[in-house]
This record gives sequence, structure tokens and C-alpha cells, in this order.
Amino acid sequence: MTVEREGGAEAKVELDIVSTARSWLKRDGEVALATVINTWGSAPVPVGGQMVVAQDGTFQGSCSGGCVEGDVIAEAEDILKSGAPRTLSFGVADETAWRAGLPCGGQIQVFVERLQGKAGGELLARIAEARGRREALILKKRLSDGALELISEREAFPAALETEIRDTFRSGASRTIETADGKVFLHALVPAPRVIVVGATHIAQVLVELIRLAGLEVYVVDPRTAFASERRFPGIEIITEWPGEALAAIGLDRHTAVVTLAHEGRIDDEALKAGLEAECFYVGALGSTRNHAKRRVRLAEAGLSEAQIDRIHAPIGLDIGAESPAEIAISIIAELVAALRADPA
Repeated sequence: MTVEREGGAEAKVELDIVSTARSWLKRDGEVALATVINTWGSAPVPVGGQMVVAQDGTFQGSCSGGCVEGDVIAEAEDILKSGAPRTLSFGVADETAWRAGLPCGGQIQVFVERLQGKAGGELLARIAEARGRREALILKKRLSDGALELISEREAFPAALETEIRDTFRSGASRTIETADGKVFLHALVPAPRVIVVGATHIAQVLVELIRLAGLEVYVVDPRTAFASERRFPGIEIITEWPGEALAAIGLDRHTAVVTLAHEGRIDDEALKAGLEAECFYVGALGSTRNHAKRRVRLAEAGLSEAQIDRIHAPIGLDIGAESPAEIAISIIAELVAALRADPA
């Protein structure tokens, strides 16, 4: 059994930037890459947002939603000639911000660098390959001279920055830090978060739409074909295998959430065990406190530790007094997003 993987909205933007940069670098021998490294106030593009600029001024991506792109392109063309990276600071006036659709002005810093030749091509190829296999990377950029270093979550971290790198991998948030060598930007290139909903129930029908609205990738897993159908879940990736097989085919990781809604131990328990063993960032289960107590016994007998079982959000969802399927789905997506955005500290 194979499962096609497509990232969420953020991952697709990153892939487009990398793919375009590789294409233009191959054509022209060089390309400029502009990365947002700091923001203050209103910022339509988050830290880590990028745009790529070709020799002829053609660009893809955005640094500000339209406020400063023209200036960035002009600077990028100059940097392509000189090869010297530069940190640009922009103050966006309220009127300019309003024209770009922002409520107020702010400030942004953009780091612009040149990638060229074999070294640039190999760097971009490595990033694309990692994205394809959901391997988390950090691209470490020294802002004084543009020195680059790729760090994989699967390899040993540089000792001097081990804590900062570990925290960046855990949060998935890019940031600028001070080091003995000056300012360094840690660009988090992590897999897009995704959610696997186990149990094609009436709650799941509402929940998958909320997940999509949040920009997250979603799968529905249920061996009961009467429930898991295209008619009930139009446009959703549906897998009608038992969770053990389905989740193994998808491949779980720390950037995946598992939500069990089947309310059937034979289905839910397999998924919960797999999600906990893979250290998924969120694992939640539908059911009462009394049912969860019985579930805990079953999972312990299946070999899970108390600490692992304690990670299950059960009863699932924030306690908002939800009663209807829609209200329960809202409580679940709220709790899931809170887990996704939680400060790792």
C-alpha cells in the first residue's frame, strides 16, 4: 500500500520557492534569495518567508505582501553583481500598509544573499530532497558574511548551539540569535503539519473541513467503507485500511497529529499506540473519562508506558461545553492548534 504525500499550504510555498530557485540557478548560474529574518508590528509574511529573484528581476514569493518588494528586488539585483549579502531594514508606513491590506504599519528585516554554481545547486537539491521525505532541517545563516550550514534533525547538532537548535526544531519557528560569531539566523525547514483523523464519523465530517481551513493536510482512516466514502468526505484523502497498516503507510512523525473518533477500541487503540510511539505532536481520543480509564488499561497491556498514555488528550477537545458535532469539532481543532503552536519551553 502506498500513499501520495502532499504538504500543506506553507510547505507548497517553500517547495515552489526552492523549485523556482533551482530552475533559475540552473539557467543563469546564480539567483538571489531574500528571507524575512525579523518582524515588528503588522507582518503579512512571517519570519522565514522568502522570495527568489532572477538576474532579470523576475521574482517569486513575497517578503511583505507588496509593501517593499520593489526595493528588495532592486537590492537583490545589486547583490547578484557584488556577491555580498546584506541585511535590509524597512519601516512600513500606515498608509502603505493599508494599501497592502494591513491594519497598521510595522518594521521588517530581510536578509538577501546570492546562491550560485554547484554549491548553490547542491544546497537547494538537499533541501528539496529533505522536504520530499519529511526530514526537518535548519539552514543556519551567519548574517555577517552569509556563511551557510545545513543541520538535520536526524544528525548530531553543533555543540555550541545545541539548545537553540533543539528548541528551533521543536517549535518549527525560525529566529535570529546572537552567537560568539555574531548574529545567526536559524531558518526552520520543517515538514508541514498534518492531521490523521481515524474514524469517519459525523464529527469527522465537520473536523476535516476545519482542518483544511487551518491550512493543514488531512487524511481520514477507517476500514468501514460504509463510513469512509468519497460521498461523505469529498476531496479528502481516504484510506480504508485498518489503522496499523494505514498509519505505517503514511509514516508518522513529530509533525503529525492523530485524532481518533471511531469510538471503537479495535480501531482507535491501534492508531493511538502508533501515534504515541511515533511521538506525534498531538494525540487525542473521543470518549468519556470512564471509557478512557478502560482504554488506558488496554494500552498499558499493549506495552505503552504510563508517561506515553498520559500524552493522550482525552476526553478530546477543549472543555467548552460542546454538544453538537460542529461544537465538538471546534473544540478539537482549537486544542490541536494550541498543541501545534505551544512554546516548547
